[in-house]
Amino acid sequence: MEQIAHYAFELGLLKRIRRTGWWVAGVDDPESVAEHIFRTAVLGYLLARLEGADPLRTAALCLFHDVQETRVGDLHRINSRYLNGDDAEESAFQDQSERLPQEVRGELLSLFREWREKKTPEARLAQDADRLECLIQAREYQAQGCSSVADWIRNAYSLLQSPSARRLAEVCMCMDPKDWWHGLKAEPAGRS
Repeated sequence: MEQIAHYAFELGLLKRIRRTGWWVAGVDDPESVAEHIFRTAVLGYLLARLEGADPLRTAALCLFHDVQETRVGDLHRINSRYLNGDDAEESAFQDQSERLPQEVRGELLSLFREWREKKTPEARLAQDADRLECLIQAREYQAQGCSSVADWIRNAYSLLQSPSARRLAEVCMCMDPKDWWHGLKAEPAGRS
């Protein structure tokens, strides 16, 4: 249990590690890796339900896809031109899970490999969820006045593969991110 506790504390770092690619776009206070992972997992679950894949497996792939960033940081595309991020991330993921109970470690390594290989419908949907989350986050930053994220939106959209992810992205690209709450402030009928 002590090693699981260490792992839990380490994952807490993800709440303080910022998504660094947004700094390149001029976002002053980007979301944390943990915030990105949360919405990615929710989107992965929803996409899997829409596409007839296993939503729990897809959400699990999403939950663990960036946990190694506690050790290597959040490497964006420009970093990747100069650093071999894939090898560093794999090494960090393996080291990070090394002291966990064997059955847990085996499952996490299986998730990591499945994510990387992109051979299962769940892995492909998890990848779509990751890209879709980036697109949605970019739309939120765009609505806050950061116009330089348009490239992120186009790139994320161009990489989406599932019909559901593409349709959802198209809706998100046309919608004001703040529209979700309109009409919710009105007093519901029957309440006084």
